[in-house]
Amino acid sequence: MGAFHAYDIRGVFGVDFDGDTAYRVGYFLPELLSADRILVGRDCRVSSDEIHRRLVDGITDAGADVCDIGLSTTPMVYFGTANYGFRASVQITASHNPAQYNGMKVSRENALPVGLDNGLGQIRDWIESGRACPPAKVKGQVHGMDIRKDYLGFLLKFKEDYSGLKIAMDLSNGMANLYAKEIFGSSPAYIFDEMDGRFPNHEPNPLVPANVEALKKLVRETGADVGVIYDGDADRVMFVDENARFISPDLMIAVLGHYFLQEKGEKGIVLQDIRSSKAVGEYLAPMGAEMKTWKVGRAFAARRLRELDGVYGGELAGHYYFRDFFYSDSGLLASILILNVIARKKSEGISLGRLIAGIEKYRNSGEINFRVEDKAGAMDAVRDMFMSQERHTAYMDFDGYRVEFPQWWFNIRPSNTEPYLRFICEATTDELLRQKTDAVRTLLSSRFGATVN
Repeated sequence: MGAFHAYDIRGVFGVDFDGDTAYRVGYFLPELLSADRILVGRDCRVSSDEIHRRLVDGITDAGADVCDIGLSTTPMVYFGTANYGFRASVQITASHNPAQYNGMKVSRENALPVGLDNGLGQIRDWIESGRACPPAKVKGQVHGMDIRKDYLGFLLKFKEDYSGLKIAMDLSNGMANLYAKEIFGSSPAYIFDEMDGRFPNHEPNPLVPANVEALKKLVRETGADVGVIYDGDADRVMFVDENARFISPDLMIAVLGHYFLQEKGEKGIVLQDIRSSKAVGEYLAPMGAEMKTWKVGRAFAARRLRELDGVYGGELAGHYYFRDFFYSDSGLLASILILNVIARKKSEGISLGRLIAGIEKYRNSGEINFRVEDKAGAMDAVRDMFMSQERHTAYMDFDGYRVEFPQWWFNIRPSNTEPYLRFICEATTDELLRQKTDAVRTLLSSRFGATVN
């Protein structure tokens, strides 16, 4: 069952999982989450209709009802789950993956994520054991449910005046098309603004530089103050400044501080993932933020933000989580709030590029993927090499290792699904950054036969 991952079920449909898998997931969910009704949404991928049909059959054969909201963004499912008191929900999506992929994101009450460690692993085990799926005596019913008006109203209450802002938007042929024009109107310059689950223009992953090139071109052509790009299911969002420069998504955690900590006065905990720039916490501390660092991924971040009752949080991958949104992530809500800040700063004569320049203090390697079989041994070797050379100022070991030193830091963590180690390093100078990344390349290639993917 290679489609079962730490955060969700995902893979190439027809290869990594199939309709029978979807049926069995649906059948076992009511028991797993003690739910007699389950909210279901889906994205526009070509295979989503078949997965939806089989998933719904499984749920109803188990005797539970389905409340079907139809085509939806993933955050729309989170909203529906928490706002209407569902104990379980499923969004059919493969998020940012290529068109041949699909999957399922499962949530429990309050839109809390269900990952491999708190439910998906049990379903996988039931499926692999061949556990039977006898139809219930009373089959569940399917009910259409329209939550669009309520969700749009929720989003719009956060929107401020953008009339002085020139915006360019790439909707990636994905689910952001459901709401973007109703939220932002006709004034932004849009591209790829029709839902098409084949993703004919580019893969719906804004972290891949090639996928942002069309937006950069649009920013240059229109003289936009900001470019905005969503992933396939609209749970992530990323930005380009007025110079068509891509902004590392973790830096937007700092930008959001202007909205929550300064404008709204909501001092408190801000959550970042273990890969986030050290500059984020340094920028937010004077605003009253208490920075907390945690594991990568919604399955961990949303739960942790709720446990801490944090104000908001974010990740390097472009997820942003909000206490005001059931501690969940939403690309559309994040873009609304960040555009509020950018519009206000423009009225003060500060461009987005200038704002980011005031945050970004370090040189960053970006995430480097090393293909290596002995992931644990390689991680330990990198940690031990650097910790034996100089005294560290901070040490974290809950998602790989993050070790901080006076002038630099690194994080090395294993991929959950592939034989890769993901390494990221940040330093005060280009030369120091080069020295540290070169040392890791040399160590991993010479001792572990690692190659850079």
